[in-house]
Amino acid sequence: QVQLVESGGGLVQAGGSLRLSCAASGRTLSSFTMGWFRQCPGKEREFVATISWSGGDTYYADSVKGRFTISRGHAKNTVYLQMNSLKPEDTAVYYCAASAGGYLYTRLRDYVYWGQGTQVTVSS
Repeated sequence: QVQLVESGGGLVQAGGSLRLSCAASGRTLSSFTMGWFRQCPGKEREFVATISWSGGDTYYADSVKGRFTISRGHAKNTVYLQMNSLKPEDTAVYYCAASAGGYLYTRLRDYVYWGQGTQVTVSS
């Protein structure tokens, strides 16, 4: 079993930056594909970014490409989401997730472990 805990959310002005972290316990994440998703009130959870188990491959939603960067820690048990040039429309609860598959995934159903989420609020 894997437990994922996100941190780093908060309130920031438009144009600002935040760095989200996702730490795992219970099992190493070194063989898992990791992803970040977000959910706004009344909307479905949507894909943000994903990174391969090695950290060598990444993929982003068009809405965040060029502004957000997903990365893994040296021990591969922590995943980060660096968010720059934040916009009010980035306001959401951000979730990290782990997939045991060997590819990059954008669908929720491909992920088996989920964190509880961290709130990001971007003011205009």
